[in-house]
Amino acid sequence: MITDTHGLTDEQRKLAATVREFADQVVAPAAYRYDTERRLPLEIIRQMGDLGLFGLPFPAEVGGQGKDYVSLCLAVEALARADQSIAVTLEAGVGLGIMPIYRHGTPEQHERWLPDLMAGRALAAFGLTEAEAGSDAGATKTAARQDGDAWVIDGGKQFITNSGTPITSVLTITAVTGEHELSAFLVPAGTPGLVVGPGYDKVGWHTSDTHPLTLTSVRVPGANLLGERGRGYANALHALDEGRIAFAALATGAAQGCLEEALRHAGSRTVFGSSIGSHQHVAFMLARMQARVHSARTCWVDAAQKLVHGLPFKAEASVAKLVGSEAAMANARDAAQVFGGYGFLNENAVARHYRDSKVLEIGEGTTEVQLMIIARDLGLTP
Repeated sequence: MITDTHGLTDEQRKLAATVREFADQVVAPAAYRYDTERRLPLEIIRQMGDLGLFGLPFPAEVGGQGKDYVSLCLAVEALARADQSIAVTLEAGVGLGIMPIYRHGTPEQHERWLPDLMAGRALAAFGLTEAEAGSDAGATKTAARQDGDAWVIDGGKQFITNSGTPITSVLTITAVTGEHELSAFLVPAGTPGLVVGPGYDKVGWHTSDTHPLTLTSVRVPGANLLGERGRGYANALHALDEGRIAFAALATGAAQGCLEEALRHAGSRTVFGSSIGSHQHVAFMLARMQARVHSARTCWVDAAQKLVHGLPFKAEASVAKLVGSEAAMANARDAAQVFGGYGFLNENAVARHYRDSKVLEIGEGTTEVQLMIIARDLGLTP
């Protein structure tokens, strides 16, 4: 099998191995149970916090681990092999939850929120998506108006990850604050007027916490404005660009997990006196699965390295997200085929990946959005 190195440091390879071991020993054995219970296992989240995963790409002076974005993506990929729901809890918790506060928050906001978030004792959510404002964030209808030294927010959000857990501490809410002006606000969990709706009945990602939000006269102090007034749209787009790289790493992990499960089954399942892996059509299917994993990993590592080195990465992030999500879907389909009837049982990891992977082509920018970004980078105007 191809061994992917992609110029990783020894420290990064060690981190990936550590998280992979954690995923195999702690996450994978419990994945089916929590999937059927549709419950986020806080005990596993706490262990991830103890490993320092939520603080990986942040400097030590604010409570982080002093690593980089490549390291975060390696951790996300390793977790996604076993359970995409657990992986997206980390990916969204860091990229959409902590990162905007770290990047745009004041020293006082850092002091209040970052220690618990980076330690995994709390989770943060990012409230951007609405019924008519998903890919088109500029169509946001949620509005905030000034009332003395406070802001009053009214509106609603949809599909918000990590928004309703017992340890959710704060939500970043984007809202219109003027004509063609979008700003972001930190809304503590439990603020009067903030209602977290029942969790969605989703096709997959059953363990991931996802809710709609309703905000009715939600009042927050002026000090809860996150970043500059009117910069909410630009800052949200930057967060999504970064997040797509980690999302691509998650998709790569899912594709890798499907490949490993299919390889194991192809080597042990015997028909007509020989393993099914010895049949050319199965062997070629597995070879294509490996090619997809290698391509997906190459893409996200390239995008992440550009981000780390301060180079433009927007188009590369979209390429990585496109290639990774399609690899995850294709590998889940092929892995289920290798397993035959067993691949149609929910207790089988490949069945869970089959259900989970579809959202990878939708979340954090649909496939069509990625194609639009890539086309524009080519100088086209679709």
